Amino acid sequence: MIKKETAIVGGGIGGLVTALLLSKERERHISIYEKNDQFGGRLTYERHGDYKVDQGPTIVLLPEMLLSILEEGGISRESIPLIKCDPLYDVHFKNGKTFTKYTDTDRQIEELNAVFPGNERGYHRFISDMRIRFLQGKAQFLEKSFVNKRTFFSGKNLHTLMKLKAYQNVKKMMSNYFNNPQLIEAYTLQTLYIGGRPQQSPAMYSLVSYSEHEHGIWYLKGGYAHLVEIIVQTLERRGVSLHTNAEVDHISLHSNRVDAIRVNQKYQKVDELILNGDFPMMDDLLPKEKRLRRAYTPSSGCLLLYMGLEKNYPNRSMHQFFMSENFDKHMKQVFEDKQLPDDPSFYTFHPSLIDDSLAPKGKGVLYTLIPVPAGEDVDWSQKQQLIDYVIDQMEERGFPDLRENITWMTIRTPEQAQKEGLYAGGSFGIAPTLFQSGVFRPQMQPYPIDDLYAVGASVHPGGGVPIVMQGAKILANHLQYRSTERHNYKRGVY
Repeated sequence: MIKKETAIVGGGIGGLVTALLLSKERERHISIYEKNDQFGGRLTYERHGDYKVDQGPTIVLLPEMLLSILEEGGISRESIPLIKCDPLYDVHFKNGKTFTKYTDTDRQIEELNAVFPGNERGYHRFISDMRIRFLQGKAQFLEKSFVNKRTFFSGKNLHTLMKLKAYQNVKKMMSNYFNNPQLIEAYTLQTLYIGGRPQQSPAMYSLVSYSEHEHGIWYLKGGYAHLVEIIVQTLERRGVSLHTNAEVDHISLHSNRVDAIRVNQKYQKVDELILNGDFPMMDDLLPKEKRLRRAYTPSSGCLLLYMGLEKNYPNRSMHQFFMSENFDKHMKQVFEDKQLPDDPSFYTFHPSLIDDSLAPKGKGVLYTLIPVPAGEDVDWSQKQQLIDYVIDQMEERGFPDLRENITWMTIRTPEQAQKEGLYAGGSFGIAPTLFQSGVFRPQMQPYPIDDLYAVGASVHPGGGVPIVMQGAKILANHLQYRSTERHNYKRGVY
């Protein structure tokens, strides 16, 4: 049997999981071409000698979705070492107040009663409403593609959109449940997980904060990037061709069908092509007359600090959020003013508290994320003042004497992210605005070109590791169905 040549441009989690699902069948020869020297895309490590820490995503959400897709691809649940985070995390406010989140309802109600009394009933309503909306949204939007846009505007979908209150933003939605501005911040900051602003992200994204309570937050032992190592090992055993330092710079077409790709200046014939780079950047690979030339709003950028430490800082949770005096002002500086914030909120991740595989014995690693603007309006030569301010805040609010315990630090800016292929330096693909969500987001067949597909954070259903994996599942199911359909047609079944 002649195998179909399937090429995947980009070895991020979307491309890897698509290959994982497709490689179960033997009708394709699959090749992945990654321009960098390692696979994983955003899901990789920052290394320094014997230290390592996740470079990108850190919070494992929707564990059942993640595990079920891996299981479908032939990787057992038992081989994915997930550790539940309990409590979920602490949110520290500038006035000294700390609010802790839990999966256990009784503990969460106790915490609300102690820190934000009078919001207990609103929390119960929030969980009850979101439980129904999550099931509706998952079935109607996360598990479907909208290549045919008319399918999106069905009566059932429009009814679900009204139920999800897609016409509202996340902040407005949360104000229906909670009456304290700080508590509302604690339940809207999750839009930043996918690079969105609480005042601009549709209310359906409030399901993220619900999911934290309902499904938990988890940690993958060895770091989230360890998932890439597990998948790559499986692909190697199956004979998938894996190429690093392999840059694709042109797609050749014949009769409006993908014909070949140019890899490191040499052409490779392909029957089927899947794009897994940051989608807006993929346009340049096509002949000029086939490009979409669509302008997108990028997600927020991240100023990232990776640190090796002389010690670990004891805390109830490896995840902590430190809120600014004025969170709305910070968001305005990031999304509207396009300027470095003067008093930012920030997030810290300290996984060596529970994982001794990340640093030498007795040492630690620490990751700090500061939401900053994407785009080219920021002069990153001025970043040191912001970094010094954040480290001052960390020393005052949770990490005493941090400076004298830092053995090394690496800094990553949106400017570097853009050079590495992330659209406008945004860390999460295109922004999760209303008109870049659902049917309005690039779909798995974004071009009217035969056998050309796409997967990744900027493609429906959106960003976040499990959601990108879900997009890979939608694509793989479609390709497998098409292959079966063609096979049956040749056999005269139709």
